[in-house]
Amino acid sequence: MSKSKRNRYSAEFKGKVAEEDLKGEEARAQLAVRFDAHPNFVAQWKKQAQEGLVGIFSGKVERQSANNDLQIKELHAKIGQLIVERDFLAKAFGR
Repeated sequence: MSKSKRNRYSAEFKGKVAEEDLKGEEARAQLAVRFDAHPNFVAQWKKQAQEGLVGIFSGKVERQSANNDLQIKELHAKIGQLIVERDFLAKAFGR
């Protein structure tokens, strides 16, 4: 028996398929055949796209970005503190 190769779809491809499904001009099965993807994938990508659009308009994306920036600053400060402590201890123990 030979194993079938798993398809890996790029984000651009998923977006293109989801956009076509959101238009509603073709049935999901027809889209799946045209783009050579399973209809369940097409439905999942459409759902993810819709959730992403809601996030954009609700401001969740901006808040997450601000939270990430704050967390990065905190982590950089912690790294700096640990470096100073390491250097101090290395000098104290003659290394």
